[in-house]
Amino acid sequence: MDESGRSKSWTEAVGRPETWAEDIGRSKSWTEELASLVEDTGIRYTGEDHTSSSLSTPSFELKAVLEGEKAESESFRDQMKGFAKAWGEIVVELGKGCKDVVLQSVLTDDSYVVKKVRGPCRVVVEKFSVLNEFLPEDRDPVVAWPVILSVILVTLSVLCVNIKHENTPVPLVQLHAPSATRILLPDGRNMSYHEQGVSADKARYTLVAAHSFLSSRLAGIPGIKLSLLEEFGVRLVTYDLPGFGESDPHSNRTLQSSAMDLLHLTDALKIDKFWMVGYSSGAIHAWAALKYIPHKIAGAVIFAPMVNPYDPVLTKEEKLGIWEKWTRKRKVNYFLARQFPRFLRYFYRRTFLSGKHGPIDKWLSVTLSEQDKVVTEDPIFKKFWQRDVEESIRQGNVKPFVEETVLQVSNWPFSITDLQVQKKCPEKGLFHWFNFMSDEPECELVGFLEPIHIWQGMEDLVVPPVVTDYVARVLPNAVVHKVPNQGHFSYFYFCDECHREILSTLFGEPQGPLEVLDQEVIKEEEDGDGQSQTTSILPN
Repeated sequence: MDESGRSKSWTEAVGRPETWAEDIGRSKSWTEELASLVEDTGIRYTGEDHTSSSLSTPSFELKAVLEGEKAESESFRDQMKGFAKAWGEIVVELGKGCKDVVLQSVLTDDSYVVKKVRGPCRVVVEKFSVLNEFLPEDRDPVVAWPVILSVILVTLSVLCVNIKHENTPVPLVQLHAPSATRILLPDGRNMSYHEQGVSADKARYTLVAAHSFLSSRLAGIPGIKLSLLEEFGVRLVTYDLPGFGESDPHSNRTLQSSAMDLLHLTDALKIDKFWMVGYSSGAIHAWAALKYIPHKIAGAVIFAPMVNPYDPVLTKEEKLGIWEKWTRKRKVNYFLARQFPRFLRYFYRRTFLSGKHGPIDKWLSVTLSEQDKVVTEDPIFKKFWQRDVEESIRQGNVKPFVEETVLQVSNWPFSITDLQVQKKCPEKGLFHWFNFMSDEPECELVGFLEPIHIWQGMEDLVVPPVVTDYVARVLPNAVVHKVPNQGHFSYFYFCDECHREILSTLFGEPQGPLEVLDQEVIKEEEDGDGQSQTTSILPN
């Protein structure tokens, strides 16, 4: 009972409000059900509106949690960050899982994939292992090369994106009607050729020229005047290499097969002796001719002679003098030609086999001297160059060009030193005494015995002068003509004075073509066994 004498109810006795009993008899709301499931935090529901004024807590402030719709919503940027972070974590975990699967099932020693790929991978690694010499000694190749390749890929991507397109129209490659004369080779292939100068029956001298890379039979001696050839009585024969121009490709082309094709051509044209002409990379076919068919050659005329830059006979200084003048792209092309020639197809299809004309220095991957820049910018040269390129690529086949590059830098079956004139004597032994008693000479001269003339521009950046110095070192009998203030193209292309000087050096004073009287004299002297006295006017 209270002080007034009234008895207390049981709710008052336990300290509960009278509403508490009523709450027991009614159904609870979802908020009350939720509150009954959690620990008592000291928060009391007053039955009023759900506002911050009706809530109180003795431990911490829950205003920001319970404001609901009044709380500040998360921005779209934060949501995207969270989304990206979540996806990143998923991708990382997925990659780790895939890595574990691959390591445990695919990259095992008894895996089918490993057995098939291990051999080719080992070959590729061995080929690339030569590049490890250029790495610092403290660098691990396994770590260094992925970084280098990544930098290269990023650089190439940036260059491809930042290419500046010029507004000047690029001329397209045109296809011309066939114009060459052909012969049928013993293996069934057709070989095309072109003749300039005097006819065969009036020729005092015959020049046969092998063209250079990305060229054709139309080049010959570019810009030489017909009147000059007639003045010296010269017959100039040029031909297309296999797969170039209108000549059929060769399935297994080598330097020896190139010399044999030349032999069949001269036999078909009834040429007994001829002067071999080689310009730039066409010189490799001239060297092959001097090696394999020396009995057909009266002499050699080589301009800016190309040699194998990997020739072991080259000294360290000579190799350095050659490679330092070349562009990075040319060095890469030669490296690919020796190690991975198939990759050259991609580069050639994007340049001169793309169906468009381009600058000569880009198509040939060379650097031009100032003298050559003047020559190559001349409209006459551009017209001639474009026509020659169009004839060279008329078949649209990339294989002959890859083969030609491979021939330049592969291991040759001979060395230029083999052409050096030397005295070969038989070994001393039992049979030496029998040879001594006979009339046969004890020693004989070997090598190429006919004259070799070499012209080299001293400002040439395509075939540096150090190449000619190397040739002069290994072939001391060769006559070297060093031309000052001349480049790779300036002395050979469209230079009337140069062409006259060349023919005068080779043949002396011009005598004109053979006349009928000269031919009758030659025939009579041959019948009278006087051939040795008339060799000076016999056609070569």
